[in-house]
Amino acid sequence: MSDEPSAGGSRRWFVVAVALILIAGLAFAVGRFSTFGSQATASSPGTSSPEAGFSRDMQVHHAQAIEMAMEIYRKTDDDELRVLSYDIATGQAGQRGEMFDWLVRWGLPQSGGPMMQWMDASAAGHAHGGSSAGPMTDDEAHAAMGMASDDEIAALEAATGMAADCQFLTLMIRHHEGAIPMAEALLELGTDPRALEVATAIKNGQTAEIDAMKSIQTRLGCTG
Repeated sequence: MSDEPSAGGSRRWFVVAVALILIAGLAFAVGRFSTFGSQATASSPGTSSPEAGFSRDMQVHHAQAIEMAMEIYRKTDDDELRVLSYDIATGQAGQRGEMFDWLVRWGLPQSGGPMMQWMDASAAGHAHGGSSAGPMTDDEAHAAMGMASDDEIAALEAATGMAADCQFLTLMIRHHEGAIPMAEALLELGTDPRALEVATAIKNGQTAEIDAMKSIQTRLGCTG
């Protein structure tokens, strides 16, 4: 039999998977507008609050994780990595959609202020936000958050086989390691119960995923 039907079926499944992730990411924002509207309450976090800064920055961070996870999901032949990448993409799409919804319900814009500056208030002295020399540029903030550069994303897209698997693992481990201090900062600075719950889930979930990815690296014999 020809391989064409199988290849076509794989492409169709990938399109369905992407659609499901987009739906998960928008479910909170779309499904709850009519219930909550866009008016902030007196007790809602303000635009310069840790919750608002975390919501904005983590949406950017999650968007790249989803992009990288779906790239390797599409082309990896490793079953364990395929499952893990799908879990990362769907889990972070859902969290990203919820954080979008928080800002809507609080009556706040989806962007505002230098990235990571909200972390300056941390009593633990997190070094990721702005400093006395001034706030970070977006590129500097992306690097501090462990995000991949444009060149690294392009290299991942061009890579195939085990080289792609190993490159993805290196990039995503670093990406997760950048998210954990952000979650820890919100746990220290924030007060909104649901935001703190999500930050805890991000810290614990991504720590576990780092362990899983390091295990896959060892199994595949990835170096560097």
